[in-house]
Amino acid sequence: MTNTTVEPDEATRLRNKVVDELRAGGDISSSEIEAVMRKVPRHAFIPDTPLDKAYDTYAAVITKTDEHGVQLSSVSAPQIQAMMLEQAQVKPGMRVLEIGSGGLNAAYLAELVGEHGEVVTVDIDPVVTERAHRLLNEHGYDRVRVLTADAAEPIPELGEVDVVMVTAGAWDIAPAWTAQLKQGGRLVVPLRMRGLTRSVAFTQIPGEHGPYLESVSALICGFVPMQGSTAHREELLLVNGTPEIGLKFDDGLPADPHRLDNVVTYPRHELWTGVVIGLSELIDTLQMAMAISLPGFCTMAVDEDLDTGLVAPVNRRFALAAVEDDTFAYLVTRRTEDNKHIEYGVHALGPNAEQFADQVADVLRDWEASRRGGPSPVIRVYPANTSDDQIPADRVIDKVHSRVSLSWPSA
Repeated sequence: MTNTTVEPDEATRLRNKVVDELRAGGDISSSEIEAVMRKVPRHAFIPDTPLDKAYDTYAAVITKTDEHGVQLSSVSAPQIQAMMLEQAQVKPGMRVLEIGSGGLNAAYLAELVGEHGEVVTVDIDPVVTERAHRLLNEHGYDRVRVLTADAAEPIPELGEVDVVMVTAGAWDIAPAWTAQLKQGGRLVVPLRMRGLTRSVAFTQIPGEHGPYLESVSALICGFVPMQGSTAHREELLLVNGTPEIGLKFDDGLPADPHRLDNVVTYPRHELWTGVVIGLSELIDTLQMAMAISLPGFCTMAVDEDLDTGLVAPVNRRFALAAVEDDTFAYLVTRRTEDNKHIEYGVHALGPNAEQFADQVADVLRDWEASRRGGPSPVIRVYPANTSDDQIPADRVIDKVHSRVSLSWPSA
């Protein structure tokens, strides 16, 4: 399908190396996706990027930033693209809508649907769509329709599609996405829930009170946030009114955030939980356990230039945290004596630091006892007007257009 000129041997070697790594790691399991990722010249869709960076298996390539350095558009890492293509299960002859354009992923999709299928790729940014259109045409994918539009609104004359693939970070599920999806179709979207992003593959379920979406798989990922009418920014609470310590809330600030104004005047309470994991063990279910169990769940970041050591998290950019009234707590880790494992601890500040640290530690211990190594929560998406009694859930997250439920699978 491509009419690319003869590539440098190094590009071919690097592309095959990436695919070999993804096969070995389990990110690619189907022969069809393996074939298209070996065939399509990734570097040709990011032409100003050195080959070694273009073919970094686990790194995205940023293609546009704003005047403040905020990332607006990127080409996802090969690992993320392979993962989402596997989730989408695109077959020959299908009609696919891609939301968030760049060109490369649309080329993969065009290969997968074949001559009798159709791919429409949409982006709100005309600079991005112009670039995608040009690159797709240059490399033989002129059958892909490239549109400039806010895909939160229905795409005129699109009709129903088999797959909607969203390749920008979404906080909400736009009704237009499900309205354009065939019965039994699949929506794949990097969905942010309480500050945690998962690439979720949804199918539509005909429920007693109307159809809803239910997850088939949900995998950790990171994405450039969506622009347009469904854009949503986290709210930042500066502890003690200074930018040193920031708590980020995805679903609104606490009812009275000023109750934390004097929290740093209290000594830091430290508790080690005895919960020990391997250095490379996945903690996606631990993150979700905290998001489900703690009403005041948030994430914490510390400004490296202003850090006085008040909180001292292991990762200054991202720490799992929670607030309860006038006290906040966050997770920390330390290496075990054998240097092969890490132990989780809880630090807390505030007048009720000891009690709240115990509460957060109980969440970790419950995760270790009943959730560790098990399945992720089932994610369901209902219309925003769905009543509580119609949503069985361990946690419900209210968005603008939808209500998202998180439920641990039955034992």
